Amino acid sequence: MNKELAKMIDHTQLKPDTQKEKMDQLCEEAKTYEFASVCVNPYWVSYCYDKLKDTSVVVCTVIGFPLGATTSEVKAFETKNAIENGAKEIDMVINIGALKDQQYDVVKSDIEAVVKEAEGKAIVKVIIETSLLTDEEKVKACELSKEAGADFVKTSTGFSGGGATVEDIKLMRKTVGPEMGVKASGGVRDGKATEALMEAGATRIGASSGVLIVTGGTSDQDY
Repeated sequence: MNKELAKMIDHTQLKPDTQKEKMDQLCEEAKTYEFASVCVNPYWVSYCYDKLKDTSVVVCTVIGFPLGATTSEVKAFETKNAIENGAKEIDMVINIGALKDQQYDVVKSDIEAVVKEAEGKAIVKVIIETSLLTDEEKVKACELSKEAGADFVKTSTGFSGGGATVEDIKLMRKTVGPEMGVKASGGVRDGKATEALMEAGATRIGASSGVLIVTGGTSDQDY
């Protein structure tokens, strides 16, 4: 098992029909392999926090997920609620339509609303949904995320088609520079893909196949 690699993985379960048995399995695997976090929907934050509070694994949750089209006020409240329930990492989806309309002040203030609520309490990763953007839009989304004070930019929700690519990770890393994190998510299924994404500049991996990644297996699972 690759323990160093495990510390870079957000062990993920975001399917809408997830039941307690699956969440118990996720947390047990996270404890066993010492993943960076479990990434779950907000409903499950307090449940997972109770399971993991005496371990090194933190709880990550998603905000404005998966469309990014809720209001900034709602995203801020979701963030506040998630942190109160034990979340230490917040993965928020940008307002994708506003970005494509070049309403950059809207996009930036939307991210800032979450960053402000999380300040000093949780790190913020901004999901830009690369599969829906041109390269120019990807660059702008990363620039706005950096200006808004986010800690990471992240490729994908895993719910809009496409996923992490080496080319996108390289572009995102080039745009944000060395100081921000870059999270690759969506379709990351095995160690070979993970290694390529990390070489391209990813510092965190979001995957439901975390166990297979660190043990050298392969999977037909998606994010």
